[in-house]
Amino acid sequence: MREEGSERRPLSAAELFDGLGIAYEHAFGHLPAQLAAVDWLTARLGPGARVLDVGSGTGRPVADRLVRSGCEVTGIDVSGAMVELARAQVPEARFEQHDVRDFDAPPGSFDAVCAFFPLLMMSRAEASAALDRMAGWLAPGGYLVTATVPADVDGVEIEWMGRRVEVSSFSVEEYLRKQREECGLDVLHHEVSVFQPDDERAAPEEHLFSYARRPDGASA
Repeated sequence: MREEGSERRPLSAAELFDGLGIAYEHAFGHLPAQLAAVDWLTARLGPGARVLDVGSGTGRPVADRLVRSGCEVTGIDVSGAMVELARAQVPEARFEQHDVRDFDAPPGSFDAVCAFFPLLMMSRAEASAALDRMAGWLAPGGYLVTATVPADVDGVEIEWMGRRVEVSSFSVEEYLRKQREECGLDVLHHEVSVFQPDDERAAPEEHLFSYARRPDGASA
């Protein structure tokens, strides 16, 4: 519930997910396209592969599925509550409270980066820069597996999970173009699907999943 006097103020991402906590996992933790994306990725990674999970949430299902496949996982999330939940639920991974916009890693640090829906509460310019940063953290041949809600919007206020938030996004075509032309990635697969979260406060959502790869010869 909102505090008195704050009903019209959009929440920050940290405030939103601090408030949702484990309810987010209950609503979105069995998203078929997300599970398929993680399984696609782990089938292509060797034991000990270094994977960054951006917007790691409660650690489930993504980080948990990754560590069970033998990956070395680092998760980052803006929400302190989510980081604490993830540390408790997936102790085999390392979780840190960071925003992808200020997280620092050397170029080529990771064999793969997962980013399922962490860019929606940024401006378009910030989301574009974050995609470029994540691409730069990939080792040559590394994978960037992402998901977003495709829409041609910038700084629009909506009601989501009973909370007021401000969101931005890109059309399917623009999101894929950014990965190819601005990030220098090969988009191997993409698909759009509709998901009904397991929560009475949530409406059906259109999701875009994209599997991309940094060319082997690309400098990080």
